[in-house]
Amino acid sequence: MTLVNRLRAALEATPSDAVDLLAGDAMHLPETSSAVDAAVLVAVTDRSEPGIILTKRPDTMRKHPGQVAFPGGRVDEADTDIVAAALREAHEEIALPPSAAQLVGLADRYRTITGFDVTPVIVVVPPDLDLHPNADEVEAIFEAPLSFVLDAANHMRRSQDWQGITRHYYEMHWDGFRIWGATAAMLVNLSRRLQWGQ
Repeated sequence: MTLVNRLRAALEATPSDAVDLLAGDAMHLPETSSAVDAAVLVAVTDRSEPGIILTKRPDTMRKHPGQVAFPGGRVDEADTDIVAAALREAHEEIALPPSAAQLVGLADRYRTITGFDVTPVIVVVPPDLDLHPNADEVEAIFEAPLSFVLDAANHMRRSQDWQGITRHYYEMHWDGFRIWGATAAMLVNLSRRLQWGQ
């Protein structure tokens, strides 16, 4: 079975009642509060040991400085759909050609504390694409092994006080990069959804 078909079959399977998916880190907000639609591209490299392409944001950015993230952002009016938005953002941020991405499907939406309703778009891309960071938005591009980021043993649960509320979040560390917050949570969801290796 190809990587695309394996991921697609796992993503389309109905998770068992035992699969506890994270709905977001802003669930204390009223359901009526507005959220901005956003999309991220979860690009899985098609190699014998697949990886996931991630970025590190510059420390100079106003929002989420220095954080590890998937390529992505808000859905614009010109975008035909969520998939188009994720592909456009990935092309703008890391020069990933949309034609190189083979769509697997959409993963579970995640609502962030900053007011975004994020849909992860799962694609498979060829290995070793010639990617270039947009210096305004991306400081570094790296690939973390899929087996590592989906392994529950690497999902460390943490907490900290923020604006008078104790917030719980996940983090994982790969090759000097700290993957945490919404990005880590979406990987935790993907891990639970795919039940990788089971």
